[in-house]
Amino acid sequence: MIPGFENFMQDVLWCFSQVKGTIDIGVTEADIISTVEFNHTGELLATGDKGGRVVIFQREQESKNQPHRRGEYNVYSTFQSHEPEFDYLKSLEIEEKINKIRWLPQQNAAYFLLSTNDKTVKLWKVSERDKRPEGYNLKDEDGRLRDPSMITTLRVPVLRPMDLMVEATPRRVFANAHTYHINSISVNSDYETYMSADDLRINLWNFEITNQSFNIVDIKPANMEELTEVITAAEFHPHHCNTFVYSSSKGTIRLCDMRTSALCDRHAKFFEEPEDPSNRSFFSEIISSISDVKFSHSGRYIMTRDYLTVKVWDLNMENRPIETYQVHDYLRSKLCSLYENDCIFDKFECVWNGTDSVIMTGSYNNFFRMFDRNTKRDVTLEASRENSKPRAILKPRKVCVGGKRRKDEISVDSLDFSKKILHTAWHPSENIIAVAATNNLYIFQDKVN
Repeated sequence: MIPGFENFMQDVLWCFSQVKGTIDIGVTEADIISTVEFNHTGELLATGDKGGRVVIFQREQESKNQPHRRGEYNVYSTFQSHEPEFDYLKSLEIEEKINKIRWLPQQNAAYFLLSTNDKTVKLWKVSERDKRPEGYNLKDEDGRLRDPSMITTLRVPVLRPMDLMVEATPRRVFANAHTYHINSISVNSDYETYMSADDLRINLWNFEITNQSFNIVDIKPANMEELTEVITAAEFHPHHCNTFVYSSSKGTIRLCDMRTSALCDRHAKFFEEPEDPSNRSFFSEIISSISDVKFSHSGRYIMTRDYLTVKVWDLNMENRPIETYQVHDYLRSKLCSLYENDCIFDKFECVWNGTDSVIMTGSYNNFFRMFDRNTKRDVTLEASRENSKPRAILKPRKVCVGGKRRKDEISVDSLDFSKKILHTAWHPSENIIAVAATNNLYIFQDKVN
């Protein structure tokens, strides 16, 4: 038992709710989940995969007959968002893999979301239809055109009930604006604009205009041999539509204000932690690269994830983070082999809970970590089918480094680095989390007594 874990779990006991996806035998590359995102109410949960598909799950209404079965998520709509393409000018294949999904707040009966692969962002409308029109004048019921000379009376079309259909239609396609691979999209709080970021540039789009975007950040040097860093993630402030942050492969974060100039090449704030020279090694630069940056819901803090840690920064303090959490410090001695098998380049995401009090991020061996910011306690949990009995409480996992191993511990040498939790999501207002493990989506929730 992790020290003090009892107190951490007094608030939340996590238990298994559902798992979506096939058992791991014969998993194809296309089935691997590449992004997970709840919508603003938490009623819908979207996943994108390497095959270019988007699957949307909808939360069922809780039944009065089975109060212990809280609303489960079931498939609501599945559609092909992106197809593989070929750039003939550069002789490059463009993968269909979905890099990010972002929901727009719901304004009417339909839902809207943005999805992107490496080059193209699409705006999708997801709507329901349970009625169909009948009684056309110029067509018969099969849709064939009627002979106009035979039409002697006018009919008023009527709407007849039909089985519910959920349709996904692409409303806008935002293409041809990125030379490099898109790593982030972020919807602005004005809900009229969004940004897309690649390795060297960030573009600002209006939802109504697909054929032009404004370049708001450009870090491409005149001579590419002088290139020292790339943009790794970018996000808008949740409340101020003029402010955004972007992170870099050098472990720095820049906060920019669009009111100061059209091109935000000068940052308003620059967040960087001074490096401890005693910890310097061959891998220092690789492991300090930031793979994800997220504003807290309050907009006061920024959270960043690098290879070994999660850091929380106060917007009012640029010289160092106010909190640093070790995700898997036991891997420090394994960096050599992680470099050789390319795992050191894995890009882990991080998420806040609805009240910004707990942080979640992934690790290897299908482990994911939670850090309570108030009590400073943490826990390691595992997404696995072995524990997937309904309502089964997740037991905390512990990794031991050298020495004697207790029976409930796992040795750092027996961790499976092919099983990794890169993508996670937290319900905006409840203790429900979604964790992507290869081709499976695990949903866990707190145990209600």
